[in-house]
Amino acid sequence: MSEHIVSTKIYFAIFTALLVLTASTVAVASVDLGRLNTIVALTIAVTKAVLVILYFMHVRYSSRLTWVVVSAGFVWLGILIAFTMSDVLTRGWLAAH
Repeated sequence: MSEHIVSTKIYFAIFTALLVLTASTVAVASVDLGRLNTIVALTIAVTKAVLVILYFMHVRYSSRLTWVVVSAGFVWLGILIAFTMSDVLTRGWLAAH
């Protein structure tokens, strides 16, 4: 089986993107966006995770079976986030007595 060789230029670009996304996470944490804080933070975190999985874990150049397994993991992550957000976003619906 032949290995795909990724250039160091790609690695440095991904590393720079991860640094920018980390800085944006810190910047967004200091801004009050109301209910959007969690959504924006999760979007940035998922973007960073996708970059790490695709390039540093070499999934981008892997077989289709690997893609299916990784995709199933993201579907499961989406389900967990959806259930968590449904709990967090509906906590204020009932008035405390």
